[in-house]
Amino acid sequence: MTAFKSEFLHELEWRGFIHQVSNPENLDALASRREVIAYVGYDCTAPSLHVGNLLSIMMLRWLQRTGNRPIVLMGGGTTMVGDPSGKDESRRLLSYEQIESNKRSIMAVFADLLPNGPVRMADNAEWLTRLNYIEMLRDVGRHFSINRMLTMDSVRMRLEREQELSFIEFNYMILQSYDFVELARRYGCNLQMGGSDQWGNIVNGVELGRRMGTHQLHALTCPLLTSSSGSKMGKTAAGAVWLNGGMLQPYEYWQFWRNTDDADVERFLKLFTELPRDEIERLAALQGAEINEAKKVLATEATALLHRRDAAMQAERSAMLAFEQGASGSDLKKLVVRVGDSLPAAITQIGFSSSNTHARQLMLSGAVYLGDRRISDSPHYRLNEGDFDDKGEALLSAGRRNKGILTLKSE
Repeated sequence: MTAFKSEFLHELEWRGFIHQVSNPENLDALASRREVIAYVGYDCTAPSLHVGNLLSIMMLRWLQRTGNRPIVLMGGGTTMVGDPSGKDESRRLLSYEQIESNKRSIMAVFADLLPNGPVRMADNAEWLTRLNYIEMLRDVGRHFSINRMLTMDSVRMRLEREQELSFIEFNYMILQSYDFVELARRYGCNLQMGGSDQWGNIVNGVELGRRMGTHQLHALTCPLLTSSSGSKMGKTAAGAVWLNGGMLQPYEYWQFWRNTDDADVERFLKLFTELPRDEIERLAALQGAEINEAKKVLATEATALLHRRDAAMQAERSAMLAFEQGASGSDLKKLVVRVGDSLPAAITQIGFSSSNTHARQLMLSGAVYLGDRRISDSPHYRLNEGDFDDKGEALLSAGRRNKGILTLKSE
């Protein structure tokens, strides 16, 4: 591992985000001074991004957390062209109205995913749609070698498979490179991040910036992620794992992560949660049936980043009630209670705290839930009928590991 000094690159490296990086020493120095302004671009080909996009979003999130500045670039302009990377055929061209609708829908998800400071949202349609073609050829196109463009993976692989590559797609890498230059000029951007399949396009942008007189630009890519079974992240048998809650509910999103293969748990905890290293190492050391605890933590933490903590906890509780309370739920702790009983006493009696005082501390810290409702406003809370479902049961949670069922005593 490279001995990065900056918190940003050090964090990315040990978590497994870094695949390739240009001029790492200079970028590390910028990050140490919190002077990195980085962007990731997202084309508007669907109403939502999917979980395969989450890797680059997490890099933006760590950039933000470490005091540097992220830019989210919407590809309102490049979506009109279509990225040929990884495709055997041309993308279907969308109408301007479809692109605009998709863009608005995608942008909504970043409010929760990048909450740790201001985020600049940009749209490359602002400058790409205003370009004069002849001026573009003279000012930008002259810096590109057809010989080199033909060696880029996005072009070479399509040609090797004898799949048609349209002229409009062939221009995509030029437009992406120009985006980098434009963001550098407008906002001081000095880093583009993306998947490893974008390395050639990003490096082209670095080189174009040098030729067109910008400050030093940098490239950083993450690996293209597949599961241990070889399947591509973002796709399941049921379809895409969308990030927008209107297309995939938090409960379904939680279940996606809960169903992670054993071999992927440690890697995904590093990439898709913000848990500290010691907690990840503890969870990664679990063996046998205990690894299910790590999967639940992964599911809850990943869901909390996207849908917020309350929705993640509700999804976890719903899953427990739906599955663990059935055939596999006999190991859940249970306690029979009455209306009016003290909740701190119930927490202690079921074995989740050492004393009523400790139970009240758990409640005040926000760690105690009845069903999907946090009980933190009253340390002397008493149970009432509204806490229980039609079967007279309530899921009690005290912290991440303590789960049990309270059952009303039949009178």
